[in-house]
Amino acid sequence: MEQNKTKLSDNERIKRESNYLRGTIAEGLKDPITGAISPDDNQLLKFHGSYQQDDRDVRDERRRKKLEPDYQFMIRVRMPGGLATPKQWLEMDRLATTYANGTLKLTTRQTFQLHGVLKWNLKQTMKEINEALFTTLAACGDVNRNVMCTPNPNLSDVHYEVYEAAKKISDHLLPQTPAYHEIWLDGEKVIDTSVGQEIEPIYGPTYLPRKFKIGIAVPPSNDVDIYSQDLGFIAIEEDGELKGFNVAVGGGMGMTHGDYRTYPQIARVIGFCPTDKVVDVAEKIVLVQRDYGNRSNRKNARLKYTIDSRGIEWFKTELQNRLGWELEEARPFHFTHTGDQFGWVKGNKKWHLTLFIPSGRVKDDEETQFLTGLREIAKIHTGEFRLTPNQNVIIANITAKKKKEIEKLVEQYHLAGGTYASPLWQNSMSCVGFPTCGLAMAESERYFPTLLKKIEAITKEVGLKQNEIVIRMSGCPNGCSRPALAEIGFIGKAPGKYNLYLGGGFAGNRLNKLYKENIGEKEILEALYPIFQHYAKERKEGERFGDFVIRTGYVEEVHSGLDFHGSKTVKNI
Repeated sequence: MEQNKTKLSDNERIKRESNYLRGTIAEGLKDPITGAISPDDNQLLKFHGSYQQDDRDVRDERRRKKLEPDYQFMIRVRMPGGLATPKQWLEMDRLATTYANGTLKLTTRQTFQLHGVLKWNLKQTMKEINEALFTTLAACGDVNRNVMCTPNPNLSDVHYEVYEAAKKISDHLLPQTPAYHEIWLDGEKVIDTSVGQEIEPIYGPTYLPRKFKIGIAVPPSNDVDIYSQDLGFIAIEEDGELKGFNVAVGGGMGMTHGDYRTYPQIARVIGFCPTDKVVDVAEKIVLVQRDYGNRSNRKNARLKYTIDSRGIEWFKTELQNRLGWELEEARPFHFTHTGDQFGWVKGNKKWHLTLFIPSGRVKDDEETQFLTGLREIAKIHTGEFRLTPNQNVIIANITAKKKKEIEKLVEQYHLAGGTYASPLWQNSMSCVGFPTCGLAMAESERYFPTLLKKIEAITKEVGLKQNEIVIRMSGCPNGCSRPALAEIGFIGKAPGKYNLYLGGGFAGNRLNKLYKENIGEKEILEALYPIFQHYAKERKEGERFGDFVIRTGYVEEVHSGLDFHGSKTVKNI
């Protein structure tokens, strides 16, 4: 392992002193004086799948009353490929309404989140999640997180094999510390006095320098946004058979406003590996990042920076040395889209229904009753639920007999059609933002529908009603909704203010570019209106919006994240 002679970040101290992620979490949960846990334990809690948050809507009021913040916790489940049984769906629904804020959040990494859990209920909620045969271990923290894959594997044997690969990678890269079972499941406490990597043979006592994300795509669908992943596997199918995977490394969406040393980056394809070698490749790439990632500056600690600072050829050589064999030459593939395919499809003699869930928030409102409707479907469904990387849900493996019953429930609870049936909505995503995300600089989930309706009104006016355009909003530059890959991306800068980016690839293969900085709704609509008019009149046959704004000079094409902060715009109209 390379020795870093510069001062380590404080997170490295916290991990090293934690005795393999224990810290004093168990003691902090029992402290009746506060609804929070200590700052060090708050960092360790992420490895267990939870973040401490507070309701920012009432933060100032509580401060004036000399009350501590309204502390609450987010819990994230680890579920490779986003697969859940109807029983598990019902359990998550029950936990959401019993311990959380009454809603289920489907994330952009194909999993569930619960929001608004109080400290006093945290352990019981975690325990009941595990009783539902889920886990939250390593859903957050400086480890490999939930492994994504193109959902609905029963559409073909290849999809099924890809799902199995995701499960194997996920299981192999799970932390081995018994701390999780001790704290949350009342497991027998094991005192670890050893040093080195006996307890964590892959991660070691200080785990990774930063989070690590893996996704597996099955072309032509790039629904997992493969180029945003630290490590992406692209399934190569020939004559209906899975031959293996192209390997892509060094993607990532996060950056910091004003710090040009940080930037989003797209993963680069470095070769091909056979199916039976995919776990080995994943492990060795994680080990390279463990040993060479930046442990001094967390803002530059992701794999993308490790590769960019040393070079892709260095990385390939280091990987080959650890593997003991060489990746083959990458094989041809082609992506056509990043979005989901909505409605009914038939595959493997069963039916599958994909429903659009606005911002992934499963709740009831005046227009739709997603929470109640999906609960009623789960009660009669005999297949599975598959969460998609776009925050939507597939009701999968529906029998012909059950199809009519589910169709009635979809109609009864208004789960399809209406506002959300338009191409603009169905290619949109947003992160949580206010009031619970501590990193949010601007609204996202709560405001995005308002802005999207106004953007949609413009597209209808200029004749683009049926055009698909990928639009994403993030409340901060950490980019959980992957806005830097959108054809139109909004990244929060301050309350009510966003940076507007244009020119991402419809298939998720190109970063966008800053077009307008720190603008509000009025300026956003004024900026987009003439571009939409121009696009409606002068686009070429089949030309996507992101391609058009580059061809016509609104923004420069971005070939690499290293160019992301270059010349801001070429043309402002």
